[in-house]
Amino acid sequence: MEKRDCAEIDPQITDVLLARKTLEGRVRHTPTERSAPLSQVCGGEVYLKLENQQLCGSFKVRGALNRMERLTPEERRRGVVTASSGNHAQGVALAAVELGVAATVCVPGVCPETKKQAILTRGGSRVTLKVVGHYYDDAEAEAARLAREEGLTYLSSFEDPWIIAGAGTLGLELFLDQPDLDLLLVPAGGGGLINGVAIAAKALRPEVEIWGVQSTASMPWVASWPGGTVVEVTYEDSLADGLMGYIPQSLVDLAKKRVTGFLAVEEKDIARAMAFLHREHHQVVEGSGAVGVAALLAGKIDVTGRRVGVVLSGGNVDEAVLLSVLGTALDG
Repeated sequence: MEKRDCAEIDPQITDVLLARKTLEGRVRHTPTERSAPLSQVCGGEVYLKLENQQLCGSFKVRGALNRMERLTPEERRRGVVTASSGNHAQGVALAAVELGVAATVCVPGVCPETKKQAILTRGGSRVTLKVVGHYYDDAEAEAARLAREEGLTYLSSFEDPWIIAGAGTLGLELFLDQPDLDLLLVPAGGGGLINGVAIAAKALRPEVEIWGVQSTASMPWVASWPGGTVVEVTYEDSLADGLMGYIPQSLVDLAKKRVTGFLAVEEKDIARAMAFLHREHHQVVEGSGAVGVAALLAGKIDVTGRRVGVVLSGGNVDEAVLLSVLGTALDG
């Protein structure tokens, strides 16, 4: 197999396979479960990839472990810094303890308390947590500053080939469980997950359609996709806090090779999907992880007669937020 420089943001299926080997026995092969109620509502066969049951409560541990394993001895000695909405940081914290690496984690003010506490619990003395600003971009700016001024290795939560390849292992699992899917709905944040899943999916089933889903509160993918160039959008607070923030041109260019398009859902749609998953499947799914189900329930895409895979990317939601969502759904 040809050895490639994975510093280039163009990972291939071989990189995903290498990531799978690295992660074997260290992350869960999470279940793929048929949703009878969603299938009935949508007129297609709908399968849920339950990544909310992953270690650390989200898919992010896949990329974080895969990336941390690629640190050189000198990089491990100096330590790392990252910015995260909360889930990626938990994976970095877990890897920091496992590999004996010091990690500084910058999170935005909108990061839920449950994620902050999980980062500290998983990282222990290996992790320093900094809450910076309000939105993700504030935390990333601080992480970049620390990398420059303190000589730490910066770990992007999405714009990194090893992160993307790690996320791609989710796509491999999905097609091992359901090889003949026609369409995928994948949460779209920075772009690491959807690009990773797309690499695996298109290698295994070239005709599959891949749709990213965002909240209308933060939809740079939806706005940027038609022209293929990143455009600035305004952000609002969202139940899908993990999907908020800018997207890099490098990952838009990468997505253009395999992704079909992007959809946006309203906040009320996300809340409805969270409540639906709790009621019908007894699954706790955070807003970011529920956007694919939100798109189906809101009729954003016609899947009649098709086999659909929906990625539930995480389940780390504050108890108060979940109770509020469930209470509103019951009141409605």
